Amino acid sequence: MPNTPVYIICSPRPLVGKTLIARLLSEFLLLKHGAVAAFDINLKEPSLLEYLPGITETAEVDDTFGKMALMDRLIVNDGIAKVIDLGFHAFDEFFKMSEEIGFMKEAARRGVSPVILFVADTDRASARGYAMLQQQIPATAMVTIDNEYVLRGELPSAFANGRILRIAALPVFLKTYIDRLTFSFTDYLRSEKDSSTELHQWIRKNYFSFRELELNLILQQS
Repeated sequence: MPNTPVYIICSPRPLVGKTLIARLLSEFLLLKHGAVAAFDINLKEPSLLEYLPGITETAEVDDTFGKMALMDRLIVNDGIAKVIDLGFHAFDEFFKMSEEIGFMKEAARRGVSPVILFVADTDRASARGYAMLQQQIPATAMVTIDNEYVLRGELPSAFANGRILRIAALPVFLKTYIDRLTFSFTDYLRSEKDSSTELHQWIRKNYFSFRELELNLILQQS
């Protein structure tokens, strides 16, 4: 049985597109495998739970019970990919807990493959958070997200090492369109017959990037 992936989308900064990326990835995994378990660790709306209530549950890392309940779900090699939308407020606490309990080693022992998707930004907090993760997360488990809607330029050199996944910026009117709670990326691909539209191409490109990420993970296990 191949390792079960756990995708942790994170940043110590708000408003960098974490929930958008979690939505895209969750919908891709649901389309490809028929199942995904998503976890929403956010304070403010809109959150992943609002967009994908059928596959998402809330999780807490503010107390010991919440932490253990979440970790119990994440270290199960059940073949169902997990996606965590980790709010900026919980960034430090989550990775402090991860380090204290040896999450990465325990996951590997149980046949689970965590992948950290770090959404880059230009501020010091992002650079510090990334450097901290580099100390505790193997390079093979780290992916930097270059969200062009947030960075609007070159990826800062602090994040240039390792694997990079780029999310192209959409025009504002399309961004507003996909931000609606009722919008589904997969439904759009199925219903929009013109595959040359900008949004169709954007979704397909991101789904393809996630497929490459999955293949990379499988190759690491072989």
